[in-house]
Amino acid sequence: MILRKNLGILAVLSGLIAVGVGTGISMSPVKAATKKTVVNVALKPTNESELTNYVYDTVDPTSAAFHQYLTPTEFASKFGQSDAYIQSFKDYLKKYHVQAIAYPGNMSLKLTATTADMRRAFKAKDVPATKKGYPSKTHYQLPGRLSSKVVAVVGLYAPQVKKATKQAAKKTHSALVADLPTTTAKPDTTLAGNAFSRKYGAAKFANAYQLNTLYNQGLKGQGQRIGIISYGDIHNSDLTTYWRQSGVNDDVSRIHRIYTVGTKVQAQEALNEMLNSVQTEATVDVQSASSFAPQADIDSYVGDTTGTQTSDAGSYYASFMTAISGNQDKQISTSFAPDEEVAADWSDPSTSVQQYTKAFNLMLEQAAVQGITVFKSSGDFGRTDEPGPKEVHSMSTSPYLVLVGGTTLPYQKIINNRLITIPVERAWGNVEATSASDTKYGIFGASGGGFSAFNQTPRYQQEISGVNTFRAVNYLTYQKKDHKFVITKNPRVITGTGNSRNLPDVSGNADIQTGYATYVSGTQISVKGVGKHRKVIRTPTKQWSTSGGTSYTSPQMAAANAVMNSGRQTPVGFWNPQIYQFAQQTDSPFTVLDGVENNNLYYTGQPGMLYNQATGLGTIHFDKLYGKFANE
Repeated sequence: MILRKNLGILAVLSGLIAVGVGTGISMSPVKAATKKTVVNVALKPTNESELTNYVYDTVDPTSAAFHQYLTPTEFASKFGQSDAYIQSFKDYLKKYHVQAIAYPGNMSLKLTATTADMRRAFKAKDVPATKKGYPSKTHYQLPGRLSSKVVAVVGLYAPQVKKATKQAAKKTHSALVADLPTTTAKPDTTLAGNAFSRKYGAAKFANAYQLNTLYNQGLKGQGQRIGIISYGDIHNSDLTTYWRQSGVNDDVSRIHRIYTVGTKVQAQEALNEMLNSVQTEATVDVQSASSFAPQADIDSYVGDTTGTQTSDAGSYYASFMTAISGNQDKQISTSFAPDEEVAADWSDPSTSVQQYTKAFNLMLEQAAVQGITVFKSSGDFGRTDEPGPKEVHSMSTSPYLVLVGGTTLPYQKIINNRLITIPVERAWGNVEATSASDTKYGIFGASGGGFSAFNQTPRYQQEISGVNTFRAVNYLTYQKKDHKFVITKNPRVITGTGNSRNLPDVSGNADIQTGYATYVSGTQISVKGVGKHRKVIRTPTKQWSTSGGTSYTSPQMAAANAVMNSGRQTPVGFWNPQIYQFAQQTDSPFTVLDGVENNNLYYTGQPGMLYNQATGLGTIHFDKLYGKFANE
């Protein structure tokens, strides 16, 4: 599930109320000036090329640096900015009543102040957009001795010099809605324990991808911590209900929350206000990770911005940097994103999408050097994350992420009065299995995949068959008038080439037709009447649902990584250079899904090729992958 920008949208997903969560920036100028804001300053490494080389060396068995991971202190000494520079930055900001804390590693600063004080410190000015209808941007100034080592200032708001247009207001007050694919089907809760898990949970994944072999060896994530990056909090009771139904460890003390922007009180007030899609997504992530690695601890990094004036991109960066610099979690997963990788629509006030991409990549390089594997869902809507003629993916398509796509497990069902048969596992994406309602509104779930808009082809993808070439079929056509996709009457085959980072890297079951169970509770909001007779009704609700999406596969992969790490002396670290090598070997741990029917409603498999943009390298045989990592 990927966060998507919508304003004033109320979507009902299988009985779950999915609502926009405001970013907290629509307020009077006086209130805005006194509101707390969190700004992040991303810094340059002392030697970027050496940092990148060290990232690759840590997972190169022929290198002296193989698995020689650094602590944040060692990273700061080798690649971070000097303590003297950090102190000079703090001293400058202190004059403006801005609190500055350096994240361990000296690659970034977290700043906290009132909006007014933050603006004064940066001499922030609002500069109108050059493109009509788009939000203005914040321009800032810092002393030269400080600015020369800055990559990006994330989340700095300036006072607007004129009233925003309606279209601009939509972009600056973007609500966050995470679209979780669901069906009207409910899980059979008369099943319990392993029977429930085999049909709807961890055992289903473990049996499909041979993780059960590692379970049978006693590897269940013990001694490991999994970091989950989210925008909202969750209910412990939802976790214990799910765990008990699934027959897994229900010790809630292994769940730890770290509030990276607002306070615990503010986050839980937002949680208790209404059941929304952010809560549902965060719950999916924690339920998945905690049940697939039942003896691991879970660190939930909650970037709830309630009560603050903090940008979505700023919250996302702060949560990731807190997790990475804390160095407790050797596997991190997120199914959220602050925005799409579209320069014109990028909503952070003080960074461009290119600057944020650079800052994010540097942060992930620190993670890799510390031996942390970072997973992210590749998206749930095929080649484009939003309706339109161009390919669009969510932030980030970084080469330092393991981007996880989706598949469909074999099944036979009657859908739309038609017998649908999927004889073998394939990419998630099938117009015939899409419900009539979703088809009407142009909603077609499929494995996110394609080409990055801002990241170059990484070293590990170069010279891999299938990378930067593609076969596609235009199963969908964008209808500009209604701003939606419709099914193409006569789809055609398209072939071509690309020249950037290809995604995803790996895939796992994500189709709603073969999906997983989720349990959430909260207050459901409904509205009756109109005008002065309008009445908001709040109803407590407890709901089981069956759902799908790469929101499930990403935390599942992180949990599987924790299971593997629980049997090792050192973490496996940055997956990608290693797994692309494994994929070329005769005893590859991957099942390549290269058939032409293997499609995400655009990109398909290419027979005989190791890679395709629908499912990446394919699905994983975890017993073999564990052996590959062990034998390096």
